[in-house]
Amino acid sequence: MRGEPSCPKCGGRVRAPGLFADTWQCDVHGTVHPVQPVIPPSVEALGVVVHRTQVPVWMPWPLPVGWLFTGVACAGDDRSGGRATAVACSGPAPLGGIGEMILIAEELGVGLGARYAGIDGPDPGPSMNVEKPPQAKVLAAGRPAPLWHVSGAPDDRAVFLGEARGLWLWIVVWPEQTGLLMYDELVLTDLRDAGAELDLVPCGALSPRLLEP
Repeated sequence: MRGEPSCPKCGGRVRAPGLFADTWQCDVHGTVHPVQPVIPPSVEALGVVVHRTQVPVWMPWPLPVGWLFTGVACAGDDRSGGRATAVACSGPAPLGGIGEMILIAEELGVGLGARYAGIDGPDPGPSMNVEKPPQAKVLAAGRPAPLWHVSGAPDDRAVFLGEARGLWLWIVVWPEQTGLLMYDELVLTDLRDAGAELDLVPCGALSPRLLEP
């Protein structure tokens, strides 16, 4: 993901539109919305994604005490605009050490959320049981968004999934215990609505989680 567009579902290389296809192609997954190369976190990098995306750019705002913005990824091209966004943040974990969080907004079938969740995608399928009460809730752009725990993810993380603004909202946290933050009812802002407040976002070092295949 560092230097060229990649597949949102597997992180593999993709082929640009050409003579034989007018869409981006992955050898494994066929037509995909390519993930653009991830660049170091900055207010400017965030602004580029905010202005080109067709989906929300979710961030806890205000950030939990001591937390920083640590990167953003976007799936889509110049023609279609962003069809999925992933915002990384990190800071003190509730039980000590460093916690990390990636918040993904995406259209159905893009697959970026399932990839960071570490589950077979592109969508949650049986990994999400909405017949049970939700395990957490956030306030997303002023509206309650119930979240369900996603089963089948690797043991090093916790995955929560719901819907906000008519699109998937994934929240993936490392280590698993960082999921305790979810029970404080986080307030999420769609940074497309943030205006001048975008300049106030504190930036840290790029999260390696965004670069994982």
